[in-house]
Amino acid sequence: FLNGITQSPIFRVLGLELNHNRDVDHIHGNGINTLVIEQIWPGLHSGILSGGSNGVIMIYDLENNSKKPQYTCKAICTVVGIYIKFSIETVQWYPHDTGLFVSSSFDKTMKVWDTETLKPAEEFQFDGNVYCHHMSHIARKHIGTKDPKVQLCDLKSGWRIHILQGDTDSRNRVWDVKRASGSLFTLDQHNGDKSKASSEAVNTPHNGRVNGLLLLTTGTDDRMRLWNSATGENTLVNYGNESRKGLKFTISRGCSPEFVFVPCGSSVAVYGLHSGDLITMLRGHYNNEDCCEFHPDYQELYSGGKDCNVLAWVPVLRQPDTEDIKYIFNMKHIGGAQAVINPAFEDAWSSGED
Repeated sequence: FLNGITQSPIFRVLGLELNHNRDVDHIHGNGINTLVIEQIWPGLHSGILSGGSNGVIMIYDLENNSKKPQYTCKAICTVVGIYIKFSIETVQWYPHDTGLFVSSSFDKTMKVWDTETLKPAEEFQFDGNVYCHHMSHIARKHIGTKDPKVQLCDLKSGWRIHILQGDTDSRNRVWDVKRASGSLFTLDQHNGDKSKASSEAVNTPHNGRVNGLLLLTTGTDDRMRLWNSATGENTLVNYGNESRKGLKFTISRGCSPEFVFVPCGSSVAVYGLHSGDLITMLRGHYNNEDCCEFHPDYQELYSGGKDCNVLAWVPVLRQPDTEDIKYIFNMKHIGGAQAVINPAFEDAWSSGED
């Protein structure tokens, strides 16, 4: 029984500690804005893709090729400022082929890169800074974003279409990119309480999702909120945190319930996703921590910050005490927001489309 507890994903996440035996090559000369992990050789190695504030993109091999207890994750590829001279805000592996990755930057472009040649295979030009982009893991048409428009970009044809028109009214909107006939609905922070809505104008731009039923956002009001994505209602989970604009948080996968990891000053705050409880603070950076990424295969966490370091946090297994067991069982009884699927979310994608 105890062995099952110690091997459970929840207990592994609760045991995360800074690994002093695992270094990541110190290559970035400026702050690290974004990290993403993917298997770059299927069934073999996982790699980190990172983007820095000086326009440098790195790819690291996470595998311990030396088989020694103490090792360094080596940088295997570097993209320097010859192609990008401004801050990299978001990087992402292409979902169907890690031979490609995508970056968006303050040079007003979103670039599609060939992983082998490390040269741009496609480039999308915009009128302003590109703060973030996201690619669907289902479809081959993808979204690049900038305020106040959300622009749909087709990586196959190189076309971009201005179809999702936002505004500056401090709201989160949910769109159907296939229909492009206006937003489906707006996320309702006050759940219909107009008196509160009129007295508070809150910016809550979305910055990540949990699953089909829930949406987790951060905003320029320094708050994080969990939404019912079928109804747009605020679940009113109180994380009690002060988030910063542009930070890249991450969510565990494979735990029940899940955890959310949020950069907080020079630390990473770990919250219960559904409860909002602050579980622990992971401290190791010497300056502001700006991004983190969860590795679901091993329940590990990687973080990057303005100190130019990528840190590895790994589970340190120990025998659980009574309080640990009680906490895990309590966590398992905390349910997430359940939602009836809104007809607006019925799948509109055709398997015959590119």
